[in-house]
Amino acid sequence: MAGTSLPQSKKRVGATGRSEYIHDIDKIAAIPECQRAKLKEVARKYAFRANDYYLNLIDWNDPADPIRQIIIPREEELHDWGKLDASNERGVTVTRGVQHKYPHTVLLLCTEMCGAHCRYCFRKRLFMGGNRETANNVAEGPAYVAANPGVTNVLLSGGDPLLLSTRRLAELLGALRNIAHVKIIRIGSKMPAFNPWRLLDDPDLQNVLRRYSTPRKRIYLMTHFDHPRELTGAAIDCVDCAIRSGVICVNQCPLVKGVNDNADVLATLFRELSFIGCPPYYVFQGRPAAGNEPYKVPIVRGWEIVRQAMRQGSGLACRARFVMSHETGKLEILSVDDDHMYLRYHRAKDPAMRGRFMIYKRDDEACWLDELELVDSRSALEFAPSSLDHPDRLQAADDLADTGVLDN
Repeated sequence: MAGTSLPQSKKRVGATGRSEYIHDIDKIAAIPECQRAKLKEVARKYAFRANDYYLNLIDWNDPADPIRQIIIPREEELHDWGKLDASNERGVTVTRGVQHKYPHTVLLLCTEMCGAHCRYCFRKRLFMGGNRETANNVAEGPAYVAANPGVTNVLLSGGDPLLLSTRRLAELLGALRNIAHVKIIRIGSKMPAFNPWRLLDDPDLQNVLRRYSTPRKRIYLMTHFDHPRELTGAAIDCVDCAIRSGVICVNQCPLVKGVNDNADVLATLFRELSFIGCPPYYVFQGRPAAGNEPYKVPIVRGWEIVRQAMRQGSGLACRARFVMSHETGKLEILSVDDDHMYLRYHRAKDPAMRGRFMIYKRDDEACWLDELELVDSRSALEFAPSSLDHPDRLQAADDLADTGVLDN
């Protein structure tokens, strides 16, 4: 798919984020009448939200269209599978809307609103009735951060922080910038894909980003492009606007069945992102969240897809780490051989586990860490090619060396 052409959709939705959003399946004429009743049942459990711009990217003549898989409900979502809080975020919530899992990083759930609802979202619980996880007051998060001087990174998430009003977002960014020990502010957002005019048509927001993304303390925009077809002309302009506003852009996305579980598609996405100055950062193993069974990709297959995609681009297009955000930490999936799977704690809830290598029995059906059987656990200093006596393990070590992991 090296020659994939990207759509240049010109259909606007609205200015400064005030788009008219669609919550009713009946308003999408392209969905056959015979399917609507069941899909509306799904949407009653797991909320549906979209807009005209994003729906316009779908090829409605293709039932397997990847953009359709991202945004349109599927009957299989009602299967009894997974947990609403698959990574036990509640266990690291220190106060409402504030998660503190790693020593240097705090995550703020600053809104329960999103530009649209990805069907495979691992936080769909936030969009269900009775949610009380997001912060009501933008001052609550900064107050906690200010009281913890070891925190250097703050990640704004939700929901989508760019759905906050520009005034509220400016208040939040300003409060964080007044904390001397906060060096990096990350904004996790899919708005460049869902509604790029949220930034393009709001000069006040652009000025806010310029004010608080400084030469020594940058704002990072963690974009969420899942498929090359989301990189429309408007989306690329949005990324360019963020860069010209002093923001560093990188992309992160999960592997999703029917969307990007194809090495050529993923490689195309990686390359196009590197061309526009938004290189890949993380590729996530999909969390086993309730309703996400139709989107799951086994870990071994995911590793093979990512490895093959990494062979098709330049260094800047191949910077992503394939990781799993487990309750215990963020594990990088490093390699797989005939018998084993090799993982490393990139970040860990227990600081003593950071950097630890984990060797598991190979399981081609497993989709999550809890399904794997541990064989060995070693520190980074103990794990080296000379300590591996099995030919397949030697090959696995070569794979690690290719990624630079053993040099870290």
